[in-house]
Amino acid sequence: MAQIRLSPNESKLPSSEGLVEPRSLTNDAWLRLRKNRLAMFGLVFFACITILSFLGPLFYQHSPESISLSLGSQPPFTRVQLIEVRFDEEKATPDEVITTDEFIDIYADDPESDLAKLNNKTQTDIIGIYFKRLDRFHILGTDTKGRDTLARIMQGGRISLGVGFVATIVALLIGVAYGSISGYVGGKVDSFMMRLVDILYALPFLIFVILLMIAFQDFEHQLILIFIAIGAVEWLTMARIVRGQVNNIKSMEFVEAARANGVSTASIIIRHLAPNILGPVIVYATLLIPAVMLLESTLSFLGLGVQEPSASWGTLIKDGADRMASYPWLLVVPSLFFSLTLFAMNFLGDGLRDALDVKSSKD
Repeated sequence: MAQIRLSPNESKLPSSEGLVEPRSLTNDAWLRLRKNRLAMFGLVFFACITILSFLGPLFYQHSPESISLSLGSQPPFTRVQLIEVRFDEEKATPDEVITTDEFIDIYADDPESDLAKLNNKTQTDIIGIYFKRLDRFHILGTDTKGRDTLARIMQGGRISLGVGFVATIVALLIGVAYGSISGYVGGKVDSFMMRLVDILYALPFLIFVILLMIAFQDFEHQLILIFIAIGAVEWLTMARIVRGQVNNIKSMEFVEAARANGVSTASIIIRHLAPNILGPVIVYATLLIPAVMLLESTLSFLGLGVQEPSASWGTLIKDGADRMASYPWLLVVPSLFFSLTLFAMNFLGDGLRDALDVKSSKD
């Protein structure tokens, strides 16, 4: 039989050239997500809004609750000069903040000479009244009470995003646990648990919130009531989604093997079922955050949500709508922040849905 001799440069193993390096499911999903420009825009924009809302006050000098009634509503990109008035030089908190003209009209004995003093010095006293001149620049203007609009938007973003995140986490915890138990156990337990969900779905949500607000109208922390009201209903859809996913995978081989080896029901749900339904849960969570934010803003717009002096994007839009004819920027600015954030989250949710769907992969 003829022998085949291999040259030193040849190998019995096939060449590795042209072979595709294997990728994990996470890396594969991330690569598909990066190709989706709208989803990446949503991710970047949402990250920027979150950073602005929570870290912006550390670098922005204006307080969202600092009132200057004499200043009134100013349009965006306005620079104003105000006077911080003190009747006691040692006092830490100013008695009032007014405009330069009002300071001269109210406190000056000789307007011309006192105005000259005011223009030449940044801090002095007139007839025993101590003052400090302030030069303020309001990027997005001020509201009718002289409060900085950008500072109010950052405060509203913290509340709206906080409600969205907290309510979504609560919905995930309750909905995933409830749906997993219902789908895995099945039978009469499943029927009873799903009928309970149907009953809760039938409750009129707005009436429930109104009754909750009336019953606890003297409660100091109204924001907690909003969490309770929203959390009472938003987990229902999550429970149905998880139940359907669990029904599809509970009869698969790896679940049957775990059951045959005597693994407890709780361990099967936590270690085997929950990780395999993570994709739909993440997608629904990204879509639930804007839905909760919209719901909170609707409640605040109706006067059932966040109350003064705090503000959410819903209350800012409501205040702007009341004064739209005279000060349109008070409606346009918070509406743009709110709308763009909702668009960004929906784009990100759609992108995650496509990225986590293995069947949609073209690779």
